[in-house]
Amino acid sequence: MTAPSTRHAEAAVPAVGAITAIDTHAHVFSRDLPLVEGRRYAPAYDATLSLYLAQLDAHGVSHGVLVQPSFLGADNRCLLQAIASAPHRLKGIAVIDPSAVAADPSQLDVLARSGVVGIRINLFGLPDPDFASDAWQATLPKIAALGWQIEVHCEAERLSNIVGPLLLRTEHAIDIVVDHFGRPRPALGIDDPGFRYLLTLGRTRRVWVKVSAAYRNATPARANSGERAALAAMPLLESAFGLDRLVWGSDWPHTQHEAAERYDSAYATALKLLPTERERQAVLVETPARLFRFV
Repeated sequence: MTAPSTRHAEAAVPAVGAITAIDTHAHVFSRDLPLVEGRRYAPAYDATLSLYLAQLDAHGVSHGVLVQPSFLGADNRCLLQAIASAPHRLKGIAVIDPSAVAADPSQLDVLARSGVVGIRINLFGLPDPDFASDAWQATLPKIAALGWQIEVHCEAERLSNIVGPLLLRTEHAIDIVVDHFGRPRPALGIDDPGFRYLLTLGRTRRVWVKVSAAYRNATPARANSGERAALAAMPLLESAFGLDRLVWGSDWPHTQHEAAERYDSAYATALKLLPTERERQAVLVETPARLFRFV
């Protein structure tokens, strides 16, 4: 697969008034792409950009953020090609190899020119990263200089080990985005100590939370338990973080949950979590527009 053109990188960005809603978490891929070794999952279907944009259009969602799926590793070519196909509607969150970036920092500039606004660290099944390593020490200042975010996906109980060290790096402050309600253990929900730790991070004003993929926090064999857990978590998150630190994502195409989940249900859950027009305007439009640099 050839590298995408960056000729759209200077395309005009929309005003907030032109944004109806932003879906901040979705993936595109095809089953024939090279997959990383040691992956936890491999798709048996294609999740194409055209299918994703059709979902946005059907639900009146004007913009989206594509997140590099873990099974593609740091090969972001598919992600960049998708953004280049609809640069006026899409931003991206990439996956990087910090050792490779330390050796060639210019590759982050290429990603930035292509519409990438941050990186994701997906740690399910992986050890905690060593942010004190030479590779990360060389990479973090570059991420900060670009004004990027670091998106963290891990079990709630690990958040203090991951987010804590990043917040201590005040010499180059980086925005942190925590995925999927912080991924509390389903049996504990809002009583998970890791989720309670997450709530303490609201006062830092450097952490955002994605109120997304409620089904990933569900108790097995309990219908709608993920949505109930999300509804219980939402007022606590709103109180701790404020609406200007919360964003929503569909998690399309709901990898590993494809049989049961649909965009319709994800969007319906969002509307339940955000029952007022003020909440919807903040979480679906204003906050993600700023965080993901659509304006």
